[in-house]
Amino acid sequence: MSSVSIFGLGAMGTALASRFLEGKYKVAVWNRSPGKASPLLDKGATLSQTAVDGLNASDLIIICLLDNAAVQATLDGALDHLQGKTIVNLTNGTPDQAGKLSDLIVSHGARYIDGGIMATPSMVGSPYAIVLYSGSPDAFKAAEADLSVLGKCVFLGEDAGSASLHDLALLSGMYGLFSGFLHATALVRSSTPAVKFTDLMVPLLGAMLEYTKGMAKQIDEGKYASEGTNLAMQLVAIKNIIDVSAAQQVSADFIRPMKEFMEKAVAAGHGGDDISALIDFVKST
Repeated sequence: MSSVSIFGLGAMGTALASRFLEGKYKVAVWNRSPGKASPLLDKGATLSQTAVDGLNASDLIIICLLDNAAVQATLDGALDHLQGKTIVNLTNGTPDQAGKLSDLIVSHGARYIDGGIMATPSMVGSPYAIVLYSGSPDAFKAAEADLSVLGKCVFLGEDAGSASLHDLALLSGMYGLFSGFLHATALVRSSTPAVKFTDLMVPLLGAMLEYTKGMAKQIDEGKYASEGTNLAMQLVAIKNIIDVSAAQQVSADFIRPMKEFMEKAVAAGHGGDDISALIDFVKST
């Protein structure tokens, strides 16, 4: 029977442990508050009283804590027990944090894989779950079959921080979608129920998601000439959205930054370009 240790029993950590239990793995769990383990113990998991116990229980250790500071604090007292282990850190964090953890863990004889879970807890183990990984290629290859229990594996290379970078970039796109939806729904809320408004919004967003493939090609080629609605025309629409926001007593804070980027681009001579041209104005100076 294959074995795995799970550190962290929040909603996501519990979901990870549950999927392994369903896959007939021998699962050891550790959490700072042991009481959270009770439902998993009923399903057959064993409780590790300490992080050292959890490390000793399996060669594959999956960590999913609140942040990487908690990961560091958890491992600090157990570094001498890392030898020969594969540490898979699925805690949300930054590329720099992943790199530092990788250096620490590798220096103590273990292999490190960083990861980003592109799924909600309820999606873990389903065909819709995607988990990004980066770090030791050998460790990933050896653990891939086990990690596939959690969802589709996407390996992004040897740079330990790559998974975190892509995870945060994808979340940024998600939050951009959410902010647009919330602002749009607030505008029509006085006359149209949110559920009914999605009948109009969802098809539009779906079409625009497909449109981003063309934008990506423009960005890669550095050619932004518009064949449709150019930035100068879109800037007029953005200004009208801000005006109607005021009239509807809705904050325009979600969309105002887009107007500012458009104004910079048009002032720099990109009025005839597509919205993809804004990519050159995003980098901070």
